[in-house]
Parts: sequence; structure tokens; C-alpha cells
Amino acid sequence: MHIHHLLSENSVANTFISELRNVEVQKDQMRFRRNIERVGEILSYELSKKLSYQPQTITTPLGESSLQTIKNELVICSILRAGLPLHQGLLNYFDKAENSFISAYRHHPNNDDEFEIKVEYLASPSLEDKTLILADPMLATGRSFVNVFKALKDVGQPKEIHLVAVIGAEEGIQLLEKEFPEHTHLWIATIDPHLNDKGYIVPGLGDAGDLCYGSKMQH
Repeated sequence: MHIHHLLSENSVANTFISELRNVEVQKDQMRFRRNIERVGEILSYELSKKLSYQPQTITTPLGESSLQTIKNELVICSILRAGLPLHQGLLNYFDKAENSFISAYRHHPNNDDEFEIKVEYLASPSLEDKTLILADPMLATGRSFVNVFKALKDVGQPKEIHLVAVIGAEEGIQLLEKEFPEHTHLWIATIDPHLNDKGYIVPGLGDAGDLCYGSKMQH
């Protein structure tokens, strides 16, 4: 797997990540969603450098201009519900992409810290021979990415796979390296050292879905 770690170099993304983590700034749900969206935009720009391009001639008011434009057939697939603002950030840059949505959540069958990832909803175009951009803000255990990718096999085999996340843990990245094809790209803003005993990223930022859209009932 090719790992692209955004905060390995300093940029304005540091500001957005610091606000996403800050418990005081998190109280503003609109700003939290917008910061995820802005990180998605930055990751989109970096990801675009690895896509394929083709020449195109554009007619201007004063003549013609030749430039390279994206050749890939893109499908952006976001994991509901926390993936929605990240999806919008990607779509702001890849506005001609097709769109796919899939649900994945932690199910606690025994009402304790043990959980399984359930995938119950999928709306997607064909992925056959296309470039899949699979997005989820939080890469904790990695099991959501893995289970969703297995579910997506029913709608075609993509030619290229790009995973996009805001914050991840080393354990989750290690699982993705085992479960995804060798040439998969992971685009991630920042990587934290470990998970706690409940499978949450430390220091992380908390539950991204709740911070975006409010608390939910547990399943």
C-alpha cells in the first residue's frame, strides 16, 4: 500500500486538524463539518497528482489552449454518516465523479466494548474498471474500510483504489495493508499512535459522526 501522510509536512491543514481535535471548537457542529470538508479538499488536490491525464484543447475568446485534464472515471464512495462532509470536500474538486454511498456502523451485540461492523445499505453505480475513492474520516480499527470494500465487490472490480481518511491509527493502517490490493493508495491527513480498549483513536477527536450530526442511539 502507498501511504500519503499529509501532516508529514507543515501546511494550512495543521490548522483544520487542530480545530477538529479541540473540544471547544468541536461545539460548533457547522465548523466541525466544514473543517472535515476542507481537509477533504486538500486531500483531493494531493490525490489528483496520481491520476491519469489526457490532452484537451480549449477554445478561449482569443484563441485555443491545450492542457491536460483528468482521464479517470471516478466514483466517490463515502461511509455513512460521518463520511458525508468528507464526501462533499472530495466532490468539490472531483465534481464530475459518480457517487456511491454505503452504511457501516459498530454493532455491540452484548452491550459491552466488543463490536462487529455491520453494513446494511448500498447505493452505487458500477465500479468496473473505474477509479474508486473510498472515504471515511476515521480510520480506527480499519474494519469498516475492509467490510465496506468486501460489500462493494458486488458492484464491480475497480481499476484503481484510493482510500481517504482524516485521522487514523497505526493498527488500522496495518489491517488495510493486509486486506487491500498492493497498489492501493491511502490518503490520510494525520496518523495517531494507537487505539484505546474500546477501539477509538488516541488522541483522536472523539466520534466524528456525533460531532457532525449529533448523538445517536446505540445498536
